[in-house]
Amino acid sequence: MPSVRTKRLTAPSSKRVIADLRELAARTSTERGAQRVAWGPVWREARAWFVEKVKADLGLPVETDPAGNAWVTLPGASKRGVVFGSHLDSVPGGGWLDGVLGVVAGIEALRRHAAAGTPPVTMHLVDWADEEGARYGRSLTGSAASAGTLDAVKELAHLVDRNGVKLPDALRENGVELDRMGEAHAWLKARDPRAYVELHIEQGPVLEAMKKPVGVVLGTMGVERHMVRFTGQAVHAGATPIPLRQDAFLAAAEFALACRDIGLKFSGRTPKTRVVATCGVVKVEPGFVTAVSGATDISLDLRALDGAVLAKMQSAAEKASRAAAKKNRCGVAWSPLLSIDPRPFDPELLALCAESVREVTGEAPKLPSGPLHDAAEMAGIMPTVMVFAQSSPGISHTRLEDTPIPHLDKSIKAFLRLVEKTVEHVAGGDE
Repeated sequence: MPSVRTKRLTAPSSKRVIADLRELAARTSTERGAQRVAWGPVWREARAWFVEKVKADLGLPVETDPAGNAWVTLPGASKRGVVFGSHLDSVPGGGWLDGVLGVVAGIEALRRHAAAGTPPVTMHLVDWADEEGARYGRSLTGSAASAGTLDAVKELAHLVDRNGVKLPDALRENGVELDRMGEAHAWLKARDPRAYVELHIEQGPVLEAMKKPVGVVLGTMGVERHMVRFTGQAVHAGATPIPLRQDAFLAAAEFALACRDIGLKFSGRTPKTRVVATCGVVKVEPGFVTAVSGATDISLDLRALDGAVLAKMQSAAEKASRAAAKKNRCGVAWSPLLSIDPRPFDPELLALCAESVREVTGEAPKLPSGPLHDAAEMAGIMPTVMVFAQSSPGISHTRLEDTPIPHLDKSIKAFLRLVEKTVEHVAGGDE
């Protein structure tokens, strides 16, 4: 495709991005952290800031699709689309970078390319709606609608927040009709998207432990999430000797320890082969100090980038649950909560990502993403890749979340290089 640029692209810079991030944080945070919960007033304030910034710096409108996702389009010589972005919404009391980093860096990508003339392909910046699911519990809402994996009526119509506000009413307040959200898939397809790129903070301690500022994300881990119920017999704690008990809590406790060992057993020595197993919720019945537990529910969350390994982990966990139940003379039953396939990212975009990160930092460490991201939904419909900025401390969903400015600078520059390379890659591809 012939070049249509009138000027050379300027060198990637993080200066405006970091200034914009600080401005947005000041406008949408309190001393308790970010408050941009989706569909609420502070989130709308963040969206208003986004519209103002795009209009002032680019003179471009912001469109909203049927699922409430916000889009900025820089027309190119070709209608082939390169999509990039993340999410402005946050959890209550969240950090200043989670999600917003990818959106604000995306504004800079548009500024950089617009200043050089018409790009060879059309560029789309997106702010996905309700990535966090903090208010109603359904994550990746906007990107799932665009990917065609959301059944809005079935999954969302019944949801109510802690104040009794129904999700359909909250959507309507923001100009979104629940029964039309599925149209977002056709809306996106009509824009001929060929690639998706996302910059995000890692939200974990891996890059910090590796002493690396930026990472290449291999894909998002698959997830198997279940509630496991052990059933014994509730009896008086003082009257029943330990050998005669059917203690459901002890069965669950032994199962939890076994799951920890399963996670250690199946984890490889490289970030790519790392897996996790987590028991995060325990509910004990009848739940008072003088009773042996007659029933205990315990959650299990398994994650791995390799689907075959994930299946083996679940099989091992099921075996461990039966052993724990038998030892404690209890029954056991499994109830599925969530099953998501691993989403390995596109090999060609991974190569471009590694090249971009290496050009900025001198090396290109690779790791999977344990948390889910909008990129996981996009990977199901187009070539996708992500860049991670180091989290230090390696935590997120808290006001203490942070990335050192030198590392933030490098991640933004790597992302801007990656967008540039992706634009050229899509421009040179087959029709």
